[in-house]
Amino acid sequence: MKLKLLDTFPDLDDETLADTVEGLSDLHEIIAEVIRSALVDEAMASGLKVRISDMKARLERLETRARKKKALALEAMGEAEIKKLNQPDFTASVRKGQAGVDIISEGEIPETYWIPQPRKLDRLELRAALKAGDAIPGVALKPALPTLSVRVK
Repeated sequence: MKLKLLDTFPDLDDETLADTVEGLSDLHEIIAEVIRSALVDEAMASGLKVRISDMKARLERLETRARKKKALALEAMGEAEIKKLNQPDFTASVRKGQAGVDIISEGEIPETYWIPQPRKLDRLELRAALKAGDAIPGVALKPALPTLSVRVK
């Protein structure tokens, strides 16, 4: 720590350095509080993921329900031969839809109708090959960086 401080602040005198290092005596507690704060953030993120998942499921149910209601209205209007329904808050009308595409055999479809996909590197396969000792041009294993492991149980 002393070397880093001296490198960063070359004008630092010994008394100021001593005061600074003395102030760092609570470093363990400071780091512990930072980790506790990170654990709280992770817990909140986890809760939000669950909430978002629940809300996505709710969204899908609402969209499905809306589609079914519109299909029911369309069927009723068709049976009753109602072409247009004017209401104060909306107007609904029955129109001819567009023809859809029914894929019968993908293998017979000419190549011009296929969308080319962008190439994507398989990083897991690259790492496995490099770890196995394979030499692959244009790629190398980078040194592993230290990680922080925090157990709460």
